[in-house]
Amino acid sequence: MAHITEIAPDVYRISVFVPPINLEFSHFLVKDDEPLLFHAGLRGMFPLLREAVASLIDPAKLRHIGFSHFESDECGGLNQWLELAPQAAPVCGLIGAMVSVNDFSIRPARSLTRDETLSTGKYRFRFLPTPHVPHGWDAGVLFEETQRTLFCSDLFHQWGEREPLTHDSIIERSREALQQAEAGPFANYVPYTHHTGRVLRGLAEHQPRTLATMHGSCYSGDGAPALRDLAGVMHEVLGPDSIKVLETE
Repeated sequence: MAHITEIAPDVYRISVFVPPINLEFSHFLVKDDEPLLFHAGLRGMFPLLREAVASLIDPAKLRHIGFSHFESDECGGLNQWLELAPQAAPVCGLIGAMVSVNDFSIRPARSLTRDETLSTGKYRFRFLPTPHVPHGWDAGVLFEETQRTLFCSDLFHQWGEREPLTHDSIIERSREALQQAEAGPFANYVPYTHHTGRVLRGLAEHQPRTLATMHGSCYSGDGAPALRDLAGVMHEVLGPDSIKVLETE
C-alpha cells in the first residue's frame, strides 16, 4: 500500500514500506502547471505508484521526472513513466545524463548544470550538485526555492516505517541508521570523502524549511542546522582518521 501525505504546499509524499528490509521508499509529486515527480521508484513498484499518482493528477500530464543519482530505487521505473507521459523528460545533473541516463532512458534528459533552475509554473527548482553525497559521482539534489523544500534523496536515512512528517529532530535516527549500516552487510552504503562536510554545509546555506527524505520521516523546521548536524554525524561515524585530520586543519 502507498501512503500519501502533503508535506509542503503542493508537495505530496508517496511512501511504500517494505517490511522484509524494514525500509520505506518515498517518492514526491509536485502539483503545478508542469507536474514533477522526484524519484521514479523501483520498476516493480510502478503499478502501485501509478495508482497513487493517479489519485492526485492525471499521470499522463507529468512533465519532469527527477532524481538524485542513477540507482534502481531512484530511476528504475523511469521508462515506464516516460511511456505513460508523452511530454515528460528525465531531469538530472549533466554528469548523470552523460554517463547513465541518456543511454538508459527512452527520451533524452534535461541535464542541469550547477545552480541552473527549472520552473514548473508557480515553483522554481535549483539543481545543486553533490558528488558522492549521498552516493555516486553523478549525485545532486533539487531545491524548490519558493517554499524552500530540499529533495535530499538518501540523506537523513532512517530505518523502519516512520511518521510522514515530523517537526522533531531526525538526526539521532540518521546516526543510528548509519551506525547499523556500518556494522552489517550495508557497510560503505554512504561514502565519505574530504568534500562531504563542505557539500552538506553548502546545502545548509540555502536554509530549507522542509527536508524531503527518501527513507524515513520528512522534516519540517529549520533545515540548516539539521544539515550541519548531519555533517558532524557523518564525520563521526564514517570519517577515517586521515580525513578527520584534514577537515579540522
